[in-house]
Amino acid sequence: MIIGAHLSASKGYTHMLEEALSIGANTFQFFTRNPRGGKAKDIDENDVKSFLEKSKKVHFGTILAHAPYTLNCCSANPDTRRFALETFADDLKRMEYTPNMLYNFHPGSHVGQGEKVGADLICDVLNHVLFEDMTTTVLLETMAGKGSEMGKTFEELRAIIDGVELSDKMGICLDTCHVHDGGYDIVNDLDTVLEEFDRIIGIERLKALHLNDSKNPLGAHKDRHEKIGEGYIGINAFERIVNNKYLKNLPMFLETPNELDGYAKEIALLKGLVK
Repeated sequence: MIIGAHLSASKGYTHMLEEALSIGANTFQFFTRNPRGGKAKDIDENDVKSFLEKSKKVHFGTILAHAPYTLNCCSANPDTRRFALETFADDLKRMEYTPNMLYNFHPGSHVGQGEKVGADLICDVLNHVLFEDMTTTVLLETMAGKGSEMGKTFEELRAIIDGVELSDKMGICLDTCHVHDGGYDIVNDLDTVLEEFDRIIGIERLKALHLNDSKNPLGAHKDRHEKIGEGYIGINAFERIVNNKYLKNLPMFLETPNELDGYAKEIALLKGLVK
């Protein structure tokens, strides 16, 4: 099982690796910069070298970098789109210090322009920032569908992928809270949901999971994460998720409302569900 949690990147890659190991994790997720935007810290090449050496020794899993929330590729505001493009390009350049990892982003909100315009604008950014020899896989995250949020359906995600010239660099991160709040019944019919994903997007595009319970019922479109087993998804559904043939070997990342000790308990809980 490849499982980790969202950790603070303030002290560098090696510190995150050590924190992950301390809570029983073998991967981690982190923000590339302040989640509300801003300039990223300079890369410490000695820290990166130490991280790569230590992660190889302990057979550490694939890590996931998360774009800031302010990265909205399909905003109606051209300045916001320019910020998204510049941030995205900078992040992908920095990702090459840790080759063959994952970079996840929220597709964004079209703010009244419509899904077609939203998808076209997202593709425009991706077609500017992706490059042939990059080793990073860029992940579109499944979203709950708040307001004009893009990515609430598998069809919307597929439309974005179809418009990307280097689509072989693209994948999907499935967030359990988001798809549940978006109306996909992973509690009672996980197999059917995954069959639909495979038919529309292709199961080979699924590269990572965000494991989050939900404070809201199916189809609420609200996106409020809950601790594992304490929300509307429930522990039985997570047992099916971590043992599913399509999901069990993917890297899984907790984004539940927890500190380190809480993540340690959830990681132990989820490992205990593996058959």
